[in-house]
Amino acid sequence: MAENSAPEEASYGADQIQVLEGLEAVRKRPGMYIGSTGPTGLHHLVWEVVDNSVDEAMAGHCSLIKVAVKADGSVQVEDDGRGIPVGVHTKYAPLTAAEVVLTVLHAGGKFGDGGYKVSGGLHGVGISVVNALSTKVDVEIDRDGKRHRMTFKDGGKPDEALTVIGDSPINDETGEPRTGTTVRFWPDAEIFKEGIDYNTQTLLSRFQIMAFLNAGLEFWVDDERDPEFERKIHRYEGGIRDFVAHLNRAKEALFEEIGHFADQGVDEEVEVAFSWNTGYQSDGIHSFANGIATIEGGMHEQGFRSALTRTVNAYAKDHDYLKEKDDNFQGEDIREGLTAIISVRLAEPQFEGQTKSKLGNVSVRSLVEKATNERLREWLEEHPKEAKAMVFKASRAAQARIAATQARQTIRRKDALDGAGLPGKLADCRSKDPAESEIYIVEGNSAGGSAKEARDSHTMAILPIRGKILNVERARLERMFKNTEVISLIQAIGAGVGEDFDVEEARYHKVVLLADADVDGSHIRTLLLTFFFRQMRPMVDAGYVYIAQPPLYSTKVGKNKIYLKDDVARIAYSEEHPNAEYQRLKGLGEMDADELWETTMDPETRTLLQVTSHQAAIADEVFSVLMGDDVESRKNFIQTNADDVRFLDI
Repeated sequence: MAENSAPEEASYGADQIQVLEGLEAVRKRPGMYIGSTGPTGLHHLVWEVVDNSVDEAMAGHCSLIKVAVKADGSVQVEDDGRGIPVGVHTKYAPLTAAEVVLTVLHAGGKFGDGGYKVSGGLHGVGISVVNALSTKVDVEIDRDGKRHRMTFKDGGKPDEALTVIGDSPINDETGEPRTGTTVRFWPDAEIFKEGIDYNTQTLLSRFQIMAFLNAGLEFWVDDERDPEFERKIHRYEGGIRDFVAHLNRAKEALFEEIGHFADQGVDEEVEVAFSWNTGYQSDGIHSFANGIATIEGGMHEQGFRSALTRTVNAYAKDHDYLKEKDDNFQGEDIREGLTAIISVRLAEPQFEGQTKSKLGNVSVRSLVEKATNERLREWLEEHPKEAKAMVFKASRAAQARIAATQARQTIRRKDALDGAGLPGKLADCRSKDPAESEIYIVEGNSAGGSAKEARDSHTMAILPIRGKILNVERARLERMFKNTEVISLIQAIGAGVGEDFDVEEARYHKVVLLADADVDGSHIRTLLLTFFFRQMRPMVDAGYVYIAQPPLYSTKVGKNKIYLKDDVARIAYSEEHPNAEYQRLKGLGEMDADELWETTMDPETRTLLQVTSHQAAIADEVFSVLMGDDVESRKNFIQTNADDVRFLDI
């Protein structure tokens, strides 16, 4: 495809590759560029390559992205976009633009004038970082009727310069020469020492969301490590409307219609899809900016929330659902049961917040507010039956909120300094510094007693809970306030609950869920995780929630006792120690204090699993399926993910 084939846009050629800085520091401090050298960073390499292809799709030049995890641990990403520019870069001659993109940090069509109007990629470090952290990278580019190839090795060193290796194959559908880019990379095991093991479900979930956010864009995903793996294809002509339907599939819809509207400004555009279900959750808004999940929200969410509340209240009063003397609905009343996707695209996104996933562009708030005020009101007027059902649901939610107000006030923490209002069974820590304070939420009074005896009382608080707490997925707030265990949790954390929760007031920056490593323990953990995700979500977003990992087995080597986390660890240990004998450990309640400290609580030796939600929409779906009323959806989910233990645990 010629470089000036899109006359309405600036051309995407060699000069649009603007260099910002070099690659020298990447291998020395990889965590600064990809977040970590563990599984998160490993998967980030894939995101960087795929984001380039998605940028082509957002620019209207790519319709198919193929991702394949190879048996040798490499990953190949192929697209049918325009192909990376192959002309000589004027500033870095004689290097071509393609070579600059692969060897210079922050080089790419998304920087500077020309190239892409909008672009994804949270950190914007580009594919050069993938090159720097790989032992080998192969690139093939189809452009201008020719197939070009270049290779790199040992962390980005040129191995084969960009060379024309033949003509591009002819596209069967168009009869024109193929265009596009294919990148295959081999992550460096010296960098990713925890192992090069891609999680298929993580990949599939991410690409499914990308397909939802880019209507008509098709993803093919293959896992060649598994001979029985069948290619997964994601393509959604309905875009974010299909996204809302997908998220609601395990919920009972309030009505069948899925609302949708879009608007645009000079350098910004917004698209919103929404629907209501009969559930009680009010956290169903999921926002994205240039395809990036903004889990901390930002200006686009603020604009939608405020306009939603204002518009629905105005509609309800105009149609006599609210009398003038009546109080307006609050935002949480209207958002109860709402599932909404807000997708904005803008030329210069400003990401901020604790996880760099909060959109800070003030101008986009005005655009979203204006669009919601006008387009949502139009939708309500055109769908009176659906509007009436939603308003009546908001009315019932308002009544429940009012009924819960008094109970909410009684459990709100009164004085963080003297501990007033704390639950009686809480064994608090002496430290008043949340940054160093931990609270163990322990299953059962017996285990709680051992934990109290074992703990470091300066920094560790212990809260025993009895049995399985209320499933908050199926309960409104006023019912939660009647549940003793839920009240104890709210009082102990001390930062409110639901809409009133303020993570800055949390008394602990580490909440550790400690339950038995059996089926009942797993259920209790899931109930607790549901509570934190639905009612104290900022704790999860801040990375304050952890799962303790008590071992299942012990064995002796001489006088030393070795603890093994699970069957996988036991089998691995057995391969190196054939004569070892194993003892299955008793439940937490039957461990003495020394054993509990040594296996599970000692900061020097313990293993904690941090709970995160980089893709809140996925987490929303999982909790709705696992903890909701739809038995068939839950059964299908468990059958589909039964082999992916890590995904289910998280």
